[in-house]
Amino acid sequence: MSDDRVARVEQACIDLVAAGEEITFDAVAARAGIGRATLYRHPELHATVHEHRRRGQDALTLTGLAVQVDQLRYALEAVAAKVRHHEEFLRTLSRPRQPRKKSNKAR
Repeated sequence: MSDDRVARVEQACIDLVAAGEEITFDAVAARAGIGRATLYRHPELHATVHEHRRRGQDALTLTGLAVQVDQLRYALEAVAAKVRHHEEFLRTLSRPRQPRKKSNKAR
């Protein structure tokens, strides 16, 4: 596969986004000057189009931002819980040990 095709597909996707158009295989193929079947046939080209489609869907929409904020909040809460667990563990290590009581049983 030539790097030229990949670059043309990338540029076609970028141009479509800049023009506010939907990224479809037909539109990308027309802009890149290659056949639609070529996009489907070559996994690298197919993945490039899908990646740009995904980016376009997740672009800075309120829903996309809300999802990202929720994901970050969940990740932060998980980190905070882990830190609390480690702090508790460190506290138990730093407490002076109580001497064991000797039993009064005769041996």
